[in-house]
Amino acid sequence: GDVIHRMLTATQYIAPLMANFNPSYSRNSTVQYLDNGTVFVVQWDKVYLQGKEDMGSFTFQAALHSSGRIVFGYQEVPVPVLQISASQHPVKAGLSDAFMVLNPSPDVPESRRRTIYEYHRVELDTSRIGSLTAVEFTPLPTCLQHQSCETCLSSELTFNCSWCHVLQR
Repeated sequence: GDVIHRMLTATQYIAPLMANFNPSYSRNSTVQYLDNGTVFVVQWDKVYLQGKEDMGSFTFQAALHSSGRIVFGYQEVPVPVLQISASQHPVKAGLSDAFMVLNPSPDVPESRRRTIYEYHRVELDTSRIGSLTAVEFTPLPTCLQHQSCETCLSSELTFNCSWCHVLQR
């Protein structure tokens, strides 16, 4: 989105492993990305937890495919994720999305109050994350894939779908 807010890491994220990492701790630590038009990959390579460098380095990545598929790959996770302290920073893995609405503030004329609505979250069981593991998210079909009223109404989606003649969706 185009709005940065302090609740961003709580409500809008694609996080293979969110924790208090310090990429500047070691010259060997890097955060790199690659985009070839079909897949966008971000890799955290040999990163350490702030103040817990003796735990060892972590190497993991997130791959976002143009098809909507998302893959988290964990090459090196030196300690169980459940042992990582969340006192300085949230520790989580998964996906979350939200949107923000600006509402008029009843207290101050011409001001707006931001309200964040989190509408979907997928949390991974962090006890199952370890070295040489991976998680794959496969998107479910949506109404947006249909190009006509007939295909929309005859689809076998698991939710009620209706056609909007104005938008042709």
